[in-house]
Amino acid sequence: MATPQATKTYDFEPPGHRPAHHISSLLMYFGVFFALMIMTVVTVWVSRIDLGEWNVIVAITIAVIKMTLVILFFMHVIHSSRLTWVIVIASFLWLGVLFVLTFSDYLTRVWSLYE
Repeated sequence: MATPQATKTYDFEPPGHRPAHHISSLLMYFGVFFALMIMTVVTVWVSRIDLGEWNVIVAITIAVIKMTLVILFFMHVIHSSRLTWVIVIASFLWLGVLFVLTFSDYLTRVWSLYE
């Protein structure tokens, strides 16, 4: 009588075949969440103050800090491989290139033609 081939699951896997998995603590998530909430309140507070030309710069600075927290902790990039870091950094460099090209076009237009 033929016995069916048993599929056995092993608890042991050879080292180097499974990527390391980091488990973040709940305290870290709440800390980042409260930091984001505090920065949101600061953003609203600063928006009500007339800083002249600095309003946009301060708002973008706060937004970049909040974006960095979300990318590093909520998207788990802080515990990711170097390849993930390279891709994240390259995407922001590409975004910078797009901004430079867009603003160079916008700032060099002759606006008297459009009026």
